Amino acid sequence: MTERWSEMEGRLEPSRSLEERLRAHPELQAKIESLLAVVENAAGDVEKAAEAERRVTEELRQLGNEALHGWARRQAQRKEEEVAQQSGVQRKEKKNVHWLTRYGQIEVAEQVFRQGTRGPEVRPFTRSAEVVCRGCSEPLQRAIVDFGADAPAARIPKKLKEHYGIEVCASTCWSIVLQHAQTIDKCPKAAAQIPERDGIEQLIGEIDGSMIPVVETAESDDQSAKVDRRKTRRVGWREARLSLVHAPGSVTPVFGATVGPPEQVGETLLRTAVQAGLGRKTKVHAVSDGAAWIADQVSEQFGLQGHFLVDFYHVCDYLTAAGNTIAGTAPRAWLETQKDRLKQNRLQDVVEELQRFVEDDTVPDANAPVRAAHRYLTNRPGQFNYQDALVAGLPIGSGEIESAHRYVIQDRLKRAGAWWKLKNAKHMLALRVCRANQEWDRYWQSRRQQAA
Repeated sequence: MTERWSEMEGRLEPSRSLEERLRAHPELQAKIESLLAVVENAAGDVEKAAEAERRVTEELRQLGNEALHGWARRQAQRKEEEVAQQSGVQRKEKKNVHWLTRYGQIEVAEQVFRQGTRGPEVRPFTRSAEVVCRGCSEPLQRAIVDFGADAPAARIPKKLKEHYGIEVCASTCWSIVLQHAQTIDKCPKAAAQIPERDGIEQLIGEIDGSMIPVVETAESDDQSAKVDRRKTRRVGWREARLSLVHAPGSVTPVFGATVGPPEQVGETLLRTAVQAGLGRKTKVHAVSDGAAWIADQVSEQFGLQGHFLVDFYHVCDYLTAAGNTIAGTAPRAWLETQKDRLKQNRLQDVVEELQRFVEDDTVPDANAPVRAAHRYLTNRPGQFNYQDALVAGLPIGSGEIESAHRYVIQDRLKRAGAWWKLKNAKHMLALRVCRANQEWDRYWQSRRQQAA
């Protein structure tokens, strides 16, 4: 017979067999026997795999619940004995502590102490176990945030009931989702400067905006005054700008998002590039629509290391409208000719072609597609080097970032009937980017490390 060290007795004692240990926990033993009954199927009533899986799942839930109850009772007793041996502490009443887990509600009676006659209250179990009465365990919080990152809060309780057999109200779920989204939003970010390293040879960066619905209400500076926020409610739209950076050939881009001004978007793009491997010798190929501020931010953040290219297909939209006016019965052939010229870096030929048909100044801009195309091309010198990009195997369109808007931002923040407070939208953007950047596991691991 082997021996083991007993923490309770402070000495070596004979190790008990599994059967002996289970007899000390009759409720746990009963659950394990129920699970074995499914495995053995002596009654022959479990013929189908689906039914076997359902029964095993339910038995495991009950087994987990009983195991956690057993752990809690033993831990509470151990901590009570430890504190009772300290000098100057006095026993008070016992209080029931309960919290929710993925295996249901766990409840234990905790002995409460007081330090001295009028000292602070001591709760040894809740302090050591890091549980909050009527709270949710961290594994359950992770499940709630997982659901809430993709679905409205009202749907989370149904998902929890479906997958874990537990009930949590929608308001509690939403509070937990926002709490973790805010924590993720405040996590330290990469420095907004090019690091002192060589970095990878080439990066591809794209920026685009997506409008999200936001709601604002008046807030009273006087805490005693009540403001009927329903009467001051204003709804509108705010642009969420998404950044994407990756090495050529990579299918795992790094994302960044903000609802801030252009300067903040530029810093977000730079931080995203740092995460993707930016260094002093890295060339950054940036593709986006022709918004002047985007080109300015690429130049400001990357200097000579960055090159900005206007999205080829945005240019084609302008040329298509102009071709309908210029080419008459053959606008498609005319457009293909201009596209070939652009890809051969014959921009001047396209500009001269448009110049011949530019509308008179008396024609309103809304009715002057040729003038609009001509202005679009002439106002962006050096931003149409499609030939070199094609030779280098670099993209000339920003379709990747436009597609990313749907699965990073719009799937969660642009739902019918949904309106966001701006601060909550920022937090949810951070949560969505965390998941898109495959940093979800790292976030929860960091929380466990902080708690250790």
